[in-house]
Amino acid sequence: MDPYNSADGQAPSAPPANPYAAPDARVADIVHGQAQMKSSRGVRLGAVLLDSLPVVVLAILAAIALPATQNANGQGISPIGMVILVAMVVGMIAFAIYQLVQLHRSGQTFGKKVLGIRIVRNDGTRASLGRILGLRYFVPGLLGGIPLVGPLFTLLDSLFIFGDAKRCIHDLIADTIVVDA
Repeated sequence: MDPYNSADGQAPSAPPANPYAAPDARVADIVHGQAQMKSSRGVRLGAVLLDSLPVVVLAILAAIALPATQNANGQGISPIGMVILVAMVVGMIAFAIYQLVQLHRSGQTFGKKVLGIRIVRNDGTRASLGRILGLRYFVPGLLGGIPLVGPLFTLLDSLFIFGDAKRCIHDLIADTIVVDA
């Protein structure tokens, strides 16, 4: 008997579903009574780019301003050049402190806050600053600094985002996820 023709002679509207097929529904993580969706890869990339923007701008300004502030004899930096350099270093330190305070309070950096995402533990609870700094940033940074192996680790860490779980290796190490805030 042909499965696509019924006994009454009329064709069914669709072929029968495969009972062994993987489910294709998007599932939200239920955390403390709220559904939390993992953030998209593009939003996470945008947050990283926004976080690096102030540092890039300061570096470009330093590359432009400092060569023009050399002493008259071309040796060393003039006093105004030193003031510019100190101001840029203070600016970078202030931005780093701001990022740390925001990570501690809400699990969000400047870029994550602008794009509406945050870092939480895999079970949805707040991730501590120690976990975020130590396991999410410091350990992968150390591994990335190993000669020959480090660049491969850094590449693999970034490529893991394309897995079904949307989690990088640093997320797996720290037992964190990035969710819509």
